[in-house]
Amino acid sequence: MPTACFTQPHSRVSLVRERLEVRGRPADGSGIEEVLREIPMRDLDRVIAVESVQFTSQAMAALLREGIPISLLGWNGQFLGGFLPAANHHGLSRLRQYERTREPAFALAMAGRIVTAKLYNQRRVLQRLLAGRERRTETTPGDSWGDSIRADLTWLDQLFGHVARSTSIDELRGHEGASSARYFQAWAAFLPEAFPFERRSRRPPLNPVNACISFGATLLHQEAVAFIHAHGLDPALGLLHTTEDGRWSLALDLIEPFRSALVEALALDLFTHQILGADHFEPKNGGIYLNDEGRKRFFLQYERRMERQFMSEAVGHRSTLRQQLEQQAVGFKAALEDPARFEPFLIN
Repeated sequence: MPTACFTQPHSRVSLVRERLEVRGRPADGSGIEEVLREIPMRDLDRVIAVESVQFTSQAMAALLREGIPISLLGWNGQFLGGFLPAANHHGLSRLRQYERTREPAFALAMAGRIVTAKLYNQRRVLQRLLAGRERRTETTPGDSWGDSIRADLTWLDQLFGHVARSTSIDELRGHEGASSARYFQAWAAFLPEAFPFERRSRRPPLNPVNACISFGATLLHQEAVAFIHAHGLDPALGLLHTTEDGRWSLALDLIEPFRSALVEALALDLFTHQILGADHFEPKNGGIYLNDEGRKRFFLQYERRMERQFMSEAVGHRSTLRQQLEQQAVGFKAALEDPARFEPFLIN
């Protein structure tokens, strides 16, 4: 159980010897407060909680002492911030990062690799989805639906050359935006009819599919922020995403290749296998969001996918998506001295 997700409204987390004790009322709000769960500290790597959950100072101190970061999410799934273990001093690494980030050649090279990896993974996801659909439905060449997806794949394939020839980060951003628009258009064709997806909407998400994509990206982003901090870098200094106050831009950069492999793939599975239905969403503040039960189901499937082992052709051994996400921070730090050592995540 590497991650503990506390979503029960108004529950309390306290420290009892070497365990976290979660107390609260039953989910239906009836009855008296009771112990809902006990979690040994040794079983944890990270903690995620919604804002209505309370932590005692002793519980927080114990988590931080064990090197376990705590992330807090708002009612709408927004990452509000977190508590990180006291890091070692990494002044020289950060100084080198500041210098490198301002070097146009370095920034263009790193951003180009990220966009290339994202494009490759988008194309690979669509290839897998098409192959799976063709096996199940026995579609044949000439089928208009399949031909449309194959045309999208050809278009994405031709974009690699344009990305490689980009001479500015603005040009890369243009290609990335175009590839994402075409990818989502094709990806949406695999969703069940009950959950249509016309376009990406973020603040607020305007339908259940967007709600899941936004929530998954939030979870992925907050993990990347913690890993970047843990390895002594500044998550605010972006390359593909411009450095701005109030945004962890480097974390946004490093999760780009993971979006199609994790966030969109997970959302598709949740709807296709009816793990999430219409009753797991609620309208709020002009948008559509996962409700309490929906978040619980999402957390469980997200965690399973992040911890599922696979044989990575890129690294030559068994790994998990979470290990690969941390490796992005490790590799980027190494690239500050030798750019060739940064290899963005690629799907097999």
